[in-house]
Amino acid sequence: MLQYAEIMQKVAIIGAGIMGRTLLRGLLQGGGWDPGRILVGTRRPETAEEITSQFGVRASHDSRSLVGEADFVVLCLKPKNIARIVEALSPHLAPSACFLSVAAGVTLADIAAAADPNRALIRAMPNTPCQVGAGMTVLSPGEFASTSQIEAAQQIFALLGRVLVLEEEHMNAVTGLSASGPAFLYLVIESLTDGGVMSGLPRKVAMELAAQTVMGAAQMVLETGKHPAALKDAVTTPAGCTISALLRLEDGRLRSVLARGVQEAATSAAGLRQVQENS
Repeated sequence: MLQYAEIMQKVAIIGAGIMGRTLLRGLLQGGGWDPGRILVGTRRPETAEEITSQFGVRASHDSRSLVGEADFVVLCLKPKNIARIVEALSPHLAPSACFLSVAAGVTLADIAAAADPNRALIRAMPNTPCQVGAGMTVLSPGEFASTSQIEAAQQIFALLGRVLVLEEEHMNAVTGLSASGPAFLYLVIESLTDGGVMSGLPRKVAMELAAQTVMGAAQMVLETGKHPAALKDAVTTPAGCTISALLRLEDGRLRSVLARGVQEAATSAAGLRQVQENS
C-alpha cells in the first residue's frame, strides 16, 4: 500500500460522536498523524472548542469552512442527516476530494444524489470494537473512487482494527453480522458470566473468564485459519463435559437463534433506507 503522505494531505471528520471521536483518536494515537492534517466539523460551537482543547486539532461548528481543504471528508453522522449535509458541503469540496460515509443503510446512490455526479465516494461499515482498536470495518467504493483513495481509506480504518473491501451488495449483511454482532456477543458473555456465578464463581471473576475466553476463541479462529467446527472438536473429548454442554446448547437451538439474529439485523438494515425516506 501507499504511504499516507503519498495519498492525502488532510482529513475532515464531520461529526464528533462516538465514531467521529474514535476515528480521531485512531489517527492521532494509532497513526501518529500530525494534528494539523485533521479537521473536525461539529454541530455546536462548544463541542468544537472541546475538541480543539482535548485533541489539538482544528474544529469548527461550520463544516463548510473546513472541507475545502480536505482530501477526505468522513461523514460520521446519523443516517437521516447524510443527504442534507452532503448537499450543503458538496459545493465547497475540491474536485478530487472524496466523501466517506459510515452511516448504516445509506447507499452510494443516496450519497451521489446529494453530491456532484462524478464525486468519489466510499461507504464504510465499522463496528463499536473500533473504540479499542479491535474493530471490523468493511469498505465499499463507488465507481469514481480511485485506487489510491481506496487504499487510503483502508489504511485509516486499519488503525481501528481489521478492514475488508467488498461490493456494496453485501453491506446489509455486513451490518447484520459485524456491526450488530458485538451486541449478540455481549449477550453471550453476560450469559456465560451468569453460568459461572451459578456455578459458584464471583461475578467479577466469571465476567473476566467469559470475556477472555470469547476473545481468545476469536483469535484462534483468525490466527489459525481453522474452521470453528474443527476448533470446537479439538476441545470436545469423548464422554466429556464439553460435549455434554454442547448437546444442551443444541437442544436450545443456540446455533439457529444466533444465525437468525444476524439475518434479522441484515433485513432491518435493508429497511433503514425506507425509514429515512419517510422521516
